[in-house]
Amino acid sequence: MKLRVSAHREAAIPMGELNGAEYIGINEVPSPRANNAKKVSLLPLIFLIFYEVSGGPFGVEDTVHAAGPLFALLGFLIFPLIWSVPEALITAEMGTMFPENGGYVVWVSSALGPYWGFQQGWMKWLSGVIDNALYPVMFLDYLKSAIPALGGGLPRILAVLALTLVLTYMNYRGLTIVGWVAVSLGILSILPFVVMGLISIPKLKPARWLVADVHNIDWNLYLNTLFWNLNYWDSISTLAGEVHNPKKTLPKALFYAVILVVLSYFFPLLIGTGAVPLERDSWTDGYFSDIAKILGGVWLRCWVQGAAAVSNMGMFVAEMSSDSFQLLGMAERGMLPEFFAKRSPHGTPLIGILFSASGVILLSWLSFQEIVAAENFLYCFGMILEFIAFVWLRIKYPNAPRPFKIPGGTIGAVLLCIPPAILIGVVLAFSSIKVMVVSLVAVAIGLVLQPCLKFIEKKRWLKFSISSHLPDITSHGPLLH
Repeated sequence: MKLRVSAHREAAIPMGELNGAEYIGINEVPSPRANNAKKVSLLPLIFLIFYEVSGGPFGVEDTVHAAGPLFALLGFLIFPLIWSVPEALITAEMGTMFPENGGYVVWVSSALGPYWGFQQGWMKWLSGVIDNALYPVMFLDYLKSAIPALGGGLPRILAVLALTLVLTYMNYRGLTIVGWVAVSLGILSILPFVVMGLISIPKLKPARWLVADVHNIDWNLYLNTLFWNLNYWDSISTLAGEVHNPKKTLPKALFYAVILVVLSYFFPLLIGTGAVPLERDSWTDGYFSDIAKILGGVWLRCWVQGAAAVSNMGMFVAEMSSDSFQLLGMAERGMLPEFFAKRSPHGTPLIGILFSASGVILLSWLSFQEIVAAENFLYCFGMILEFIAFVWLRIKYPNAPRPFKIPGGTIGAVLLCIPPAILIGVVLAFSSIKVMVVSLVAVAIGLVLQPCLKFIEKKRWLKFSISSHLPDITSHGPLLH
């Protein structure tokens, strides 16, 4: 059960500052969850965020293919400052301000109203399910060199179904299990690259890191790959209600996860581009296993392939946790029918897991590039709403309780959002017409779906309710005053 610790008894958070206001009640009212459902502590939370965002360097190879070693390395140093750090800071502030399942849906609802809160939930859930459909694909792509039958046809279809069912069952059994599994898988994913780095030291040639061809850059592939590998920091907010003492644990976990993610990308790229002669066309999904063979032999390649496989498992599990708890949080807020709030005996969102798993199965037939592009487009729309909500809450409710608060006041909040907002515009501008049309159709469905659900609620065809343990987030509610 949640710890009942008032804000004035908590120590200051190193990443930010307490605003001196008494924090009202979200964390001090026990939620109606299963008694045996345990809270997630700091270390599992760090690795859950790691798997929400990264999972290791698998999938970053296309940055070298698109722009060469220098721009790939610079991208994973500069891009986190423009995008990852602002998004993580906003998640820390808003996630501790509203530490309940639903995360960014609650943020947008409190700032812009329930209609836009629903749109946020729809776009983020759909982008999350699209993103999760990528991991069975990547999982099998790394295994097909050892098991060629997994390259296509009926064996691949059956493998996707079996993999989805096994990982879905892990989510069903409980988030605490998922958290410690994420820790174990994270160590397994990173360890072979530590060994690869030690082996590569005599073969490193720093001049290879400086290779750049500004006239031969695929900007669309480069930006989409960077964006996909460094977003989703806000996804952990949909699990805030499952976190032990989120007011302190969430900001700390985000801080350490940012460092872990950046290092897990940068150093494997440093090894791969510095120790092996450059062949840009070879830098595609799965190329790290080939580099491992060149540097250490077949045994190291097998280790990297195994790490890639378990990494994709971890990313799948973490993403599904976020997606399913988001649906539960929306149901507790009355945005979805009440049956979405149903929990399993393990305290997990049963209906949310089933819906998310079904979406993954339906989308697993898409290609890697199509999944990444469609997910990025929808994710950008959701992030625009988050930035607006973040700034608007700072303007309208400057004195609302914020256990973790980004320094700089309202002007600082606006300035923090400008670089990532510009980046969103660039990513959207490079989207293909096909991806743009499909994504806009998905957005339009959400615009119509919310009024349809309200009509169903009015006719009482399905039951909707707002959980009594949640604080009021309307303009007249006590939380925002």
